[in-house]
Amino acid sequence: MTAEADTRLMSVALQLAREGLRTPGGAEVGAVIALNGQIVSSAFNEGELQHDPTAHAEIVALRRACQHLKTTSLEGSVLYCTLQPCGMCTMACLWAGVSRIVFGAGREDVNAVYFETRHANTIDFICDAFRNDLEVSGGVLRQECASLYRKRDEPMPRGNDPAHETTK
Repeated sequence: MTAEADTRLMSVALQLAREGLRTPGGAEVGAVIALNGQIVSSAFNEGELQHDPTAHAEIVALRRACQHLKTTSLEGSVLYCTLQPCGMCTMACLWAGVSRIVFGAGREDVNAVYFETRHANTIDFICDAFRNDLEVSGGVLRQECASLYRKRDEPMPRGNDPAHETTK
């Protein structure tokens, strides 16, 4: 895939993230699944919308792509996401056979609220996986993507986010 195609498809993911911000129950992460440079599916975070903690943009886009293509294998596909995928989404890409992940903002660009607080880097999942053919590229439209998320110097909010609270 060319840098021009990466930028074009990340721009679509950015539009989806902005749509997620405007949608009640949506959130500010956008994802696109492309095959041979063509969009197969797209999504924004729908966790609150679907009352489903697994409905991250990447997961929703993976499900839609598999349903559209009537397969469980997305070999040859590329995931474009405005934010570096979390552990769950990274592992789902591995299981789905995604060939490449392209993300905009990385963990170093945003507040820790968007990532595991135990310093697990999802890129390590890929390095330690049973597959060595998954390519990862970060920083495509980095500044535009990072502008959607909390800034690094802002404190992590306390509240009712079970992903960041100690299990009782």
